[in-house]
Amino acid sequence: VTSINTLKIKHNAVLGYFVEVPARHGDSLMTENSGFTHRQTLAGVVRFNSTELHEEALRVTQAGAHALAAEAAHFEDLVERVLARQTMIGESADALARIDVGSALAERAFEGQWCRPEFCSGNVLEITGGRHPVVEAALSATGDPFVANDCALRNDERLWLVSGPNMGGKSTFLRQNALIVILAQAGGFVPAASARLSLVDRLFSRVGASDNLAQGRSTFMVEMVETATILSQATESSFVILDEVGRGTSTYDGLALAWAVVEAVHETNRCRCLFATHYHELTRLADRLDALSLHHVRAREWKGDLVLLHELAKGPADRSYGLAVAKLAGIPKPVLKRAKSVLEKLEAGKAETGGLAAGLGDLPLFAASLAEPENEEDVLRETLSDLDIDALSPRDALEQLYALKTLLEGEDKS
Repeated sequence: VTSINTLKIKHNAVLGYFVEVPARHGDSLMTENSGFTHRQTLAGVVRFNSTELHEEALRVTQAGAHALAAEAAHFEDLVERVLARQTMIGESADALARIDVGSALAERAFEGQWCRPEFCSGNVLEITGGRHPVVEAALSATGDPFVANDCALRNDERLWLVSGPNMGGKSTFLRQNALIVILAQAGGFVPAASARLSLVDRLFSRVGASDNLAQGRSTFMVEMVETATILSQATESSFVILDEVGRGTSTYDGLALAWAVVEAVHETNRCRCLFATHYHELTRLADRLDALSLHHVRAREWKGDLVLLHELAKGPADRSYGLAVAKLAGIPKPVLKRAKSVLEKLEAGKAETGGLAAGLGDLPLFAASLAEPENEEDVLRETLSDLDIDALSPRDALEQLYALKTLLEGEDKS
């Protein structure tokens, strides 16, 4: 009827498969015996259907349904086979997981020349040439060496007070020893020349600064909550790292809190602890706390520039390098010059008054202060205990509430 070049078989979602011919050839297919059924007329084309094409489209549709049914049947068969062998599959997965962890630890230990830790009884943490694996990897990428440091926490020196300038390596030292403890108790080798330690029941960390704005907690509030958790839960078998406790508030409040926390960890918790701080006044505690040891990260000034050695040394830091670090960070020279003059004035006043920690040596130790009886009567508590809540009318309850508030304000002023 028409040439094969003008006849096209197409498909759409409404008509399914159909034959499309130019409008000028449409009349030839509309005759009664043509074998085609008219479906749609458009501007330039006419679309037809036929019995054979309809049957072929039906077979295509059914083939898709049969494929989905066959896929579902195969999936159900697979599920049944998996369930029948779930015990063996679980055991295989567990074995593969153990092999994966073991091989990963072995590969990392070989590449980093890690050592096998030795566990012993007592309350010991002795690490020679300890390193931080993440920092070491970052430095190696730039060609810089990592400075390894030793750590030896024993019963007679279970609390280390680490001082020194910012960027000197205090936080890295704290973190690397915590990571070594975790890796050792996880059954792996550790990044050190040698490691000898006793088991740790829990590891506590108070490092970094972070806000919890969603719960309305400032950096200092988060710091205090974490410190409170440590002081209430750490035992003699715990390992604790504390980094700059008290830095989030005023100088006097921060020093007072840091002082009290050091005493509490030493006298009450009696755990192995690394305590990094900028409060040089805390070094006075070494004369009063038998198990407190002073250490610092070394730094030197050379031709006006600060050189951070990242080495841990015995004893307190000889001075603070805050202005040198500020210069290293790019603070403008006029600001540094002004800060230097202010610092000289403050240090002169500090020498005259004895400094922030003047008189703290006369205070009793933490444990002794806890044992002191409190003779002050809690008037507010006694007033509340005498109230008969059930007998109060709403007006009387309101008056009592005002009275209690006035009483509380009076105690706060006193």
